[in-house]
Amino acid sequence: MRRYLTYMLLLFSLVVVGQVQDSLVLGFNEYLGYVKKYHPIAKQAELTLNMGQANLMKARGAFDPKIEVDYDRKEFKGIDYWERLNGTFKIPTWYGIELKGNFEQDQGVFLSGDEEGTAQGLYSAGVSMSLAQGLWINDRMATLKQAKLFREQTKADRDLLVNQILYDAALAYFDWLQAFNEVSIFQNFLVNADIRFQGIKSRAEAGDIAAIDTVEAKIALQSRALSLEQTKVKLMKRSLELSNFLWMNDNVPVELQPNVIPDVNISEEIDITLEILGRPLGDFTIENHPKLLSLGYKIDGLRVERNLKANKLLPKIDLEYNFLTEKPELINSLQYQEYKGGVKFQFPLFLRKERGDLKLAKFKLQDAQFDLDNAEIAIKNKILALYRELESFETQNVLIDDIVSSYSTLLEAEERKFSFGESSLFLINSRESKLIETQLKRIEVQNKFYTAKAKLFNSLAVNPENL
Repeated sequence: MRRYLTYMLLLFSLVVVGQVQDSLVLGFNEYLGYVKKYHPIAKQAELTLNMGQANLMKARGAFDPKIEVDYDRKEFKGIDYWERLNGTFKIPTWYGIELKGNFEQDQGVFLSGDEEGTAQGLYSAGVSMSLAQGLWINDRMATLKQAKLFREQTKADRDLLVNQILYDAALAYFDWLQAFNEVSIFQNFLVNADIRFQGIKSRAEAGDIAAIDTVEAKIALQSRALSLEQTKVKLMKRSLELSNFLWMNDNVPVELQPNVIPDVNISEEIDITLEILGRPLGDFTIENHPKLLSLGYKIDGLRVERNLKANKLLPKIDLEYNFLTEKPELINSLQYQEYKGGVKFQFPLFLRKERGDLKLAKFKLQDAQFDLDNAEIAIKNKILALYRELESFETQNVLIDDIVSSYSTLLEAEERKFSFGESSLFLINSRESKLIETQLKRIEVQNKFYTAKAKLFNSLAVNPENL
């Protein structure tokens, strides 16, 4: 009997070694590296940076120099009514000041009085500016400031998007690992049940024990086979869920092959990969948390909008002064006596629109500030709870390991007593069922422990640099 059991165990070991040799291990760090590099959502997160940069370029375009040419001519029944040419070169500057150069030439029979002196061409160079509304801040300045803030906000938003997809991918890996470990457990106990059944069957045929014992051994064998098939279905589902996060460089999804298995020893690798190793609670700060940074940039942008709306309450006073000359090549031809200038004043009497816009801007700013305060306290409490939860899981893992070890000892003792004829197959199956139950519980606790680490990673909004 012992020789038979030794032969069966040796055969099982060779089968397992052969399966391991034909398998490919997909490590946790390698897996998340693929996700970060090739997953569409991770690539989409990088697009937010490009959007922020493009938006900034668009805002800076408001300060680009401009050339304007206006040509107009009318000729009817042989009469040259007019021919007007007006070319302007403008250079916008930061503080509501605009530099301008102009060339004007008008010819024809029907010209207005102020156009008659421009037949030979009239050059002008000058400046226009706003004295009250639009001097310290205007739409152009506000748009550029907000674009710069939006660019910084997109960096924080990118980190949040990448962190979220890596968090979801990590959970899928942990579920896949749990299902794989459950299959391994039932495979091992199925072999044990089969060895036990063959041994009892041989003893029953030899007349050492009652034939009815083979029925109970067969039931245990079939029960283990049923549980194995159920866990294989679960593993198949978890593998497909994991495949949702695997993509190739050319946006082609990858299906996980059956010979690919997870790394069963990832306890230390998780902390290193997720970059949560060596972060004690006492050293924890959230000043640079991406979500808070994003909300902070949003608030700064709303402050710019509020300042712009407040500036709209001032009167609009626009001044313009231009030197005039017909000979721009001569510097002394630019004299202050020859000029074109003016002033424009505009001020609504009740300012209802402007005051309403300012109130709305203040309300938006307050609302965003409330969001920031709420997010800050929520993040702090969530991270504190996760640190406490991780401490509890470390204790739970020690306890469940001791329980599994104790049940293993009980099963070994019961099998030894059965070999001496002092126990029954019922007690062995009972001990084994308890051992299976506690091993599955250990895998479940381990999965919850890994999930808690992933939640801490998600709460800290880490964007790992080592992937």
